[in-house]
Amino acid sequence: MTKTQDCAVTLRRIEGPEASELFIHCQPPDGAITAQQQAEAIYSALADALEAEGGDFGSVVSETVFLRDLDSSIGSVHRARRRVLSGRMASRHRPATTVIEQPPLNDYASLEVMVQAHLPRDSAPRFDTVEADNGCNCPECRNAHGLRVREGEQVRLYAGGLCGAGDNAYEQTHNMFVLAEALLQRAGMEFRDVLRTWIYFRDIDRDYGEFNRARRAFFEAHGIDTVPASTGIGGGPVSDVHDLCLGFYAVKAGRAVERTVMTSPTLNEAPQYGADFVRGMRVAESNKIALHVSGTASIDEHGNTVHVGDFEAQADRMLVNIAALLEGQGASFTDVVSAITYVKNPADAARLREKLDQAGFRGFPNAMVAAPICRADLLCEIEALAVLPKVALSRSGGG
Repeated sequence: MTKTQDCAVTLRRIEGPEASELFIHCQPPDGAITAQQQAEAIYSALADALEAEGGDFGSVVSETVFLRDLDSSIGSVHRARRRVLSGRMASRHRPATTVIEQPPLNDYASLEVMVQAHLPRDSAPRFDTVEADNGCNCPECRNAHGLRVREGEQVRLYAGGLCGAGDNAYEQTHNMFVLAEALLQRAGMEFRDVLRTWIYFRDIDRDYGEFNRARRAFFEAHGIDTVPASTGIGGGPVSDVHDLCLGFYAVKAGRAVERTVMTSPTLNEAPQYGADFVRGMRVAESNKIALHVSGTASIDEHGNTVHVGDFEAQADRMLVNIAALLEGQGASFTDVVSAITYVKNPADAARLREKLDQAGFRGFPNAMVAAPICRADLLCEIEALAVLPKVALSRSGGG
């Protein structure tokens, strides 16, 4: 971890045959009082960190903004971002962006930001924006888009903040998946190319069941036989007319992309209890081998919540499950390049930080935020991305 513009910046850099990739998490300085001041400091620090690594904000492919209070701060955060970055980018750039109300677990932070950047070796980045249009005029839907990245024989599409119209969770789920499918088609892809999804729920306790029912119907209708890795988590979408929003990551190539479902003897398969996602997905990208670990909690090999009411035991089982998923692919916590940790009760954050440190789950960007988990009796959850060498990768960068 380094200090840039008095912000805490954690960066992990990987080197692949096609490009360097950066994974960065930025927390605000504790002296910055308002959300606007914190946003100005964060985006200045991010731009500095990117430039120090040979890139700029135009290298960013995805961005996630975690807000403590969305309604009171989103306007000032957007203005601060535009003001800071307007003089530091050669052209208008639109990474795939998710803005979500999930309070950071540092009490002073009004927001935290995570980005992923891509620095091709031999040419300018081949990025282009793919617009989404579902007819909704809310601010979130007007700005919905994906970012297409062309690298070697592969095309990748990053998307965030996709919402579907509807009077209930089933309708909204169906329509946001239809919107995702249309966006993919505009990029020359289809839904079977999606490897990873993120779904955010304004009220996960109320809507998770109907969401699962609608997702299963969509997958069956579209012949999706290998379902993506996924995180389904509580979080407030930007638009107050929508209760859910979706982000995804897709990869396509001239020949079938090599992907392997990740399993663990410590976990059952989620579709067995009605949730259509895999525990993890190994993907052979042109630049790296990516291990996408789905949101993982204290679940056992029968699909049951274990250690109900015992936070420390749940945290231990969660880490056992993540370690087992990685070990099945010849990886460990040292191969993780980015993570997000969700905690139901903020009072548990300090103890969880200790447990993560003791387990060696450290040295990489890891945003810790407060969020309801998909089951009322689950107290914490982690998603992670790990990277293995494609030809030869070196680990460098901070942490």
